[in-house]
Amino acid sequence: MNTKVGKIITHVCLIVIGIVWIYPFIWMISSSLKTNKTYLTSGINPIPEKLNWENYTRAWEVANFSTYFINSVLITLGTVIIVVTLSCLTGYALGRVDFPGRKVVIVCIGALMFIPSGYTIIPLYQFMKFLGLSNSIYGVILAESSGAHVLFILLFAAFFSRIPKEMEESAAMDGCGFLGTFFRVILPTAKPVIATAIIMQFIWTWSSFLVPLVLTLNNPELRTLAVGMLSFVGKYQTDWTGMAAGATISLLPVIIVFILMQRYFIEGISGSVK
Repeated sequence: MNTKVGKIITHVCLIVIGIVWIYPFIWMISSSLKTNKTYLTSGINPIPEKLNWENYTRAWEVANFSTYFINSVLITLGTVIIVVTLSCLTGYALGRVDFPGRKVVIVCIGALMFIPSGYTIIPLYQFMKFLGLSNSIYGVILAESSGAHVLFILLFAAFFSRIPKEMEESAAMDGCGFLGTFFRVILPTAKPVIATAIIMQFIWTWSSFLVPLVLTLNNPELRTLAVGMLSFVGKYQTDWTGMAAGATISLLPVIIVFILMQRYFIEGISGSVK
């Protein structure tokens, strides 16, 4: 009996914590369906008096979110492809190749994790300007793809280090070289870690604000959704419900990607940690 009571109390506590945890998201969606007047007077009440779908129309058309959405998709896809490819190859080299100074390289890569990204924005901007990419989609993609990406490299290195050497030896007997072994034999086994890297990099790039803001200052048409949220902030007033609608639009792709790939995400984290 005591066990059943304990389970009930535990479930009730978890449900309450879950509601508190998810409430900001529910409140954001409900705010996107309110008027600005109702938004300011309703307090924490998440239920709108009337569904105002025109907030989404205003965000998509008036605030130019249709263009920002396309920019975000292009920048995020380009960045994810570059980062996952480079991190995968680097992790393979660190995890499988015993070269001189390997441990020193791993320590140096790990140390880069402690450098705040904001400290590198000025040299990054100067470098993009030197390349003539300071106001282009390609410049934002290249800038977002820069950095050590320590977490992904270590995840791939940890995963690849646990693969039996017999797989590489069998591939070598079949005539595969270093890259052939990697792409034909090793890489197909790393789907969980690849999915983990895709999800995390997708979220980081999709919600990135500083780099797209700095590199598109002179060309607002190249803004991403995160930077486009500034469109709702005026000099004397802020369109709060339009901002809530824009935030909802911005979050939907992230939620969809995570739901579709969550199984691989969990397998990748657990497998690499193990």
